[in-house]
Parts: sequence; structure tokens; C-alpha cells
Amino acid sequence: MTDAMHLVLVVDDDPGIRNVLRTLLEAHRYRVVEAESGARAIIEARSHRPDLVIVDLGLPDRDGQSVVGDIRTFSPVPVLVLSARTMESDKIAALDAGADDYVAKPFSTHELLARVRAALRRHVRAGDRPPLLRFGAVTVDLATRTAHRPDAVLHLTPLEYRVLECLARNAGMIVTQEQLIREVWGPDRLGDTRGLRAYVKMLRQKLEPDPRRARFLLTEAGIGYRLLVDDPPPVPA
Repeated sequence: MTDAMHLVLVVDDDPGIRNVLRTLLEAHRYRVVEAESGARAIIEARSHRPDLVIVDLGLPDRDGQSVVGDIRTFSPVPVLVLSARTMESDKIAALDAGADDYVAKPFSTHELLARVRAALRRHVRAGDRPPLLRFGAVTVDLATRTAHRPDAVLHLTPLEYRVLECLARNAGMIVTQEQLIREVWGPDRLGDTRGLRAYVKMLRQKLEPDPRRARFLLTEAGIGYRLLVDDPPPVPA
């Protein structure tokens, strides 16, 4: 699917913001449909079936978090929150409600477009993402649970693989600490952020070219982590 075929639903009660986003997105060959309220957003999401939703949290009739939650009941469409709220609690709540990413206002147009592209790539490839991940010279095969660099085979523990798998399923997107802990250890370990940090540190030691300056396994302060990967290596014929 080309960018020209992608339809973006913009949900914001400020007509000036909607106009800026429409102009920006259409200049980059996206199609745009608008909604000025939460109720209208649900109608447009159901009727137009957009490829991406950009939603503000401060809507006149309801909070944007509830809009994200409602959309999640009938669609896996990527949702990007664009909001003036910058408190970590607001970001975490939006992500836990089902948002894929969070961009604060005022926003950089270059960053916003990059986040849009990343969300669309993730959604398109979600069903056929190759099991090979590449971190510079390190290649990880999630299907066989093997990892190697040109000069050595790397050993990843079962828990390290589970953390990496969770991040890989959401590559390019923020995964909250709570989501990681729930999926890897279970709900009875919620709050054990120290243990999670220890495993992330061990993964960086094994995967990052310079663990002190992470390029691939990034920390989103106070929220969670984001995994960036290189394009997968070609599969031998």
C-alpha cells in the first residue's frame, strides 16, 4: 500500500489544529477525514475504516482515552495520541487504553510524520513480520530462539527472549512497563520495575554495539521502552 492510499482520521476539537494536520498530511500524499468530537470519531472510524487515527485527549464531549478504548473494541487500527497533556500519567493511561504512540503538542512536523510512518509500517507488517531481528551486527531469530553475531553465538535466557518478543511485536512503538511485566511475568508481578530494568540492561549488554548508548532498545523515561530494529537480513534461497 502506498502513502497515497492511506487514510488518516484526525480527531481534534480545534479547527486550526485539524487544518494544520490536514495540510501536512495531504502534502505527503495521505488522505484525511476529520472529527471534532469523540462521538463523531467513533462514527467516522466505523464508517471509513481509516488506516491510522490521530486523536487529541481533550475532546469536548469525552476524554480521548475513552475514544481509544472504544476504537479498540472493534478495530486494530494504529492510534497515535497528539495532546498538550505532558504528564507521564496521561501518557501511560493513553497507552494502556490501547494507543500505539504519543506525541506532545506543540509538535515537530518531522517527528509526527516519522511516527505516522512507523505506525503504518507496524500495522501493515503485523501479520507477516519476519522472525529475524537485526541489531547492527547481531541477528536474533525469534522462531528458533537463537542469536548470533559474526564471531560468536549469543545466549539469551527464556525471560530475555520473552521481553524481546513483547517489544518486537510492537517494534517502533512505546510498550509500557506494566504491559511488559504483565506479559512476561504475569499480573502478580506488576510493579516490579526493578526486575524489568535488570533484564533490559542484560539485553542491551548482549544486543547493543554500545550498551551505555542504546541505539535499539530505548528507554521512554517513566513510561516504558521502545524497540528499534534494522531491516531483517535476507533469507538464503
